[in-house]
Amino acid sequence: MKEKIQRSLLPDGLVVISDEMPEAQSTTLGFFCRLGARNEPKHLNGITHFIEHCVFKGTDRYTARELAALQDRLGGNLDAFTSYEETGFILKVTKDRFNDAFDLLAQLITKPQFSNTDCLTERNVITEEIKMNEDSPEELLDELFHKHFFPDHPLGLPITGTPESLSRFDSKTVADYHKKAFHPGNLIIAAAGNLEHHKLVELAETLDFPSNNGFSPADEPPQPAAPVYLESRPELEQTHLMLAMPLVSARDERRYAAEIFTGITGGCVSSRLWQKVREEHGLAYNIGASASFYSDFGFLTISAATSPESARDLLKIVVEELNLLVREGVTSDELELMKDQLRASILLGLEDTANRAATLAQFELVHGHQIPVEESLERIAAVSLDDIIQIAREFLITDKIALIAIGDLKEANLSRNDLEIRKY
Repeated sequence: MKEKIQRSLLPDGLVVISDEMPEAQSTTLGFFCRLGARNEPKHLNGITHFIEHCVFKGTDRYTARELAALQDRLGGNLDAFTSYEETGFILKVTKDRFNDAFDLLAQLITKPQFSNTDCLTERNVITEEIKMNEDSPEELLDELFHKHFFPDHPLGLPITGTPESLSRFDSKTVADYHKKAFHPGNLIIAAAGNLEHHKLVELAETLDFPSNNGFSPADEPPQPAAPVYLESRPELEQTHLMLAMPLVSARDERRYAAEIFTGITGGCVSSRLWQKVREEHGLAYNIGASASFYSDFGFLTISAATSPESARDLLKIVVEELNLLVREGVTSDELELMKDQLRASILLGLEDTANRAATLAQFELVHGHQIPVEESLERIAAVSLDDIIQIAREFLITDKIALIAIGDLKEANLSRNDLEIRKY
């Protein structure tokens, strides 16, 4: 399935990108802002996520109930999210409802009301979201990881904000930030499916933004720490562990090798950690490795949960496997298997309009241009065994590995001594 990608830059700085798929019965449209949680001033931590919530409380044309009804009428496939580096609103519809989808997203982005009453209501909603995350060991572990891995940096602050920062979000504060952040120079409109690019551009030209001026993304690259942070939660049935270490950024040419390295380590059911920890030793229901690639930094995390008395054994097995990767690298079979998996994932994604629209936006946000599928496949095919072992030896270093754990830790007796990666 070939890509038919077109890009237009409007005079106000708005970028419009489309991938026309005439055979598709659906179209996915997304409005993406180049700003996320890491771009917020500290005293307004969480305001981007707050805006993502509040735009659904009502616009110039629609009440909150009317927005909900319109969303359901269009199929209910509306997804909104806030990450550390972007904010997005994505709607998938049948091809005949594209104009309606554009109208809905345009209202959310350009005409939200932000009344004081709605801001107060949403404060309560997000406060409950924060409490919900605190009740989830996985969410809590991830928040503690960011806090201690990125001290004194916006990446260390929660995307949701805190009860203290939420208390500052009144109507004027939220509207002012929205006006400066969601201006056309920070926005990308991306669409994939059964559409015509010139008609999407015509719709984009009708948008009426509150302001054509604002601030652009800016932030210092993080300087990660390597903490061993253990928090006692004796009420938990399991001990939840996370190992983390720096990795390449999204703009590094080695990201393909880093992604393959992550997959072999623990990214799928045939991976080393899954087979060793779950299938061979039965120490965890789930264990996995994942890579996060930011524009200027990346990191690898390995997460698992196990019985308190098994925590140290699990950690020992993980570290032994990491040492094997540093000492011996991976096999040709492992490398080819993971290349096949990534290739299939990319090609299967071409059939999904939502996946293609999100990919358009991501490439524009990170690289400022599109990367053809053929180029990605060639880059994956070119990754060698040497590339993988170089990733392992550069980034698997004892002093740069962080360990975060929560649960009943009395029997675990975890320490930095358990994290030794030997030099070979």
